[in-house]
Amino acid sequence: MSFEKKKRALITGASAGIGKGTAIAFAKEGIDVALVSRSQEKLQGVVAAARAAGVEAKAFAVDLSCVSQVKAKIQAIADEFGDIDILVNNAGMGYTGNLSDTSLEDWRRVIDLNLTSVFQCTMGILPRMRQRGKGTIINIASIAAKQAFAGWGVYCVSKAGLLALSQTLAQEERVHGIRVSAICPGAVNTEIWDTETVNANFDRSKMLTAQTVAQTILHSALLPQEAVIEELTLMSNAGVL
Repeated sequence: MSFEKKKRALITGASAGIGKGTAIAFAKEGIDVALVSRSQEKLQGVVAAARAAGVEAKAFAVDLSCVSQVKAKIQAIADEFGDIDILVNNAGMGYTGNLSDTSLEDWRRVIDLNLTSVFQCTMGILPRMRQRGKGTIINIASIAAKQAFAGWGVYCVSKAGLLALSQTLAQEERVHGIRVSAICPGAVNTEIWDTETVNANFDRSKMLTAQTVAQTILHSALLPQEAVIEELTLMSNAGVL
């Protein structure tokens, strides 16, 4: 009798929103989870919920905005937690403001977190995925990757870059058995709308829920190895709010 080895996932931005929803959805499916966020304290509730589902779950505090340190820290997490089968690059920030009003400091801040940190997280995991000849990388982009919105300039640029990163990585890594997906949700009702860098007044009751997006991520991760969702746009029935 043979038993399939349990899968292990690393999820960034896992303390709230889509990341938290994905962690719990994965745990209920029997996937062990390494959970990454700036605050280890904020991760504890998510860790407890994941463990209650019967899987191994650990919290790791990493500030992904410090991009020069990200690759080494993600590698260290994989060394401690075990080979990562599924990498979910979810961490990111919202930012509203016209490009003409965006400082270079803010530009770099958004690009570093929303794009460069994803590149570095991926580079921290990719070599061992290549060695095993398999792995799934899921990048959480946005409808803003495909449709520009006035007043969301650098955010749109960061997510469009993330979509291009995903597409290029998919082309380069399929020969190594690695699948790459980009999920592009419309507006999702998460804490991002309460942050100081976002000034927008939308009807949050009509937005997607984090749990709905998490189920889409889980579906992408659990596809048979010979299949991949390379790009998926998930929208509220209310359309672009």
